[in-house]
Amino acid sequence: MSLARLASVTTPTAHLGFGLAAVGRPGYITLGRDRDLPAERTVEALRERTHQLLDAAYAQGVRYFDAARSYGRSEEFLADWLRSRTGLDDIVVGSKWGYTYTAGWSTDAERHEVKDHGLATYERQRGETDALLGDRLDLYQIHSVTPDSPALTDRALHARLAESAAERGVTVGFSTSGPSQADAIRAALAVTVDGEPLFRAVQSTYNVLETSAGPALAEAHDAGLTVIVKEGMANGRLAEAHAPDALRAVARETGLGCDAVALAYVLCRPWAGVVLSGAATVEQLASNLHAPAVDLSDEHMDALAALAEEPRAYWERRGQLPWH
Repeated sequence: MSLARLASVTTPTAHLGFGLAAVGRPGYITLGRDRDLPAERTVEALRERTHQLLDAAYAQGVRYFDAARSYGRSEEFLADWLRSRTGLDDIVVGSKWGYTYTAGWSTDAERHEVKDHGLATYERQRGETDALLGDRLDLYQIHSVTPDSPALTDRALHARLAESAAERGVTVGFSTSGPSQADAIRAALAVTVDGEPLFRAVQSTYNVLETSAGPALAEAHDAGLTVIVKEGMANGRLAEAHAPDALRAVARETGLGCDAVALAYVLCRPWAGVVLSGAATVEQLASNLHAPAVDLSDEHMDALAALAEEPRAYWERRGQLPWH
């Protein structure tokens, strides 16, 4: 199933996807994750949890699944699930390259991942991804592009990405992070190979606390890119236990959880093609997937919009979150 065919999915959760960042490795920065996952975070324990979440997501209509080379064993867990289940021909699989996982299945590693957007890293990680996901891969993204990323100017890399897309039919995309996401998105939109745009998908952070990429994501949508939104829950800062009072008030009025309201706010954006859930438990996932049922009034939207933070302050706080 190609990335473009996501538009044909008609389930209530058609615009929601599931991301494996929080369950593909023992350590991550999501608040509350220390309580959400098994105390013994063995490979097999997280493989089992991941498969439970994938089964639950698929059963509830989710059809986009997101992994990355740096998400520990996320590609492996996803590949195992794809092989062990039948009737999964209607899903779309995305992954990312550009970060190498270096924590060695530890939660207290000095460095959990190392970034490199060079051609050699692409070739190595593409081979690793292909060995696991093979022809199930639909979207391959450069992981966390910033305005100064060499991936935006490396013509040899661009040519290789375009060649791979033509040969294998895999969509080329990029993800962004940091306070200058909008600049990175606009720079990527200008990248062409033989006069044709290279990138056909973008994945960016957008939530009620960090909305700065919104105008650029609208431009990307208008240019024909599929827009995928990550971190709609702000790494747990918008979950019930940490939610701002204004979000709690809207949740009470709608009768649904803070998480569903936070994701509904993103789903309201006409440019949002897929909004990712990063749930670590089946219960969290079920609550996240109530987002399409949330009815936000203009007053609700205004109250939530007022929560937006200055981008540099948001990203500075995100950078201080501990790896649980």
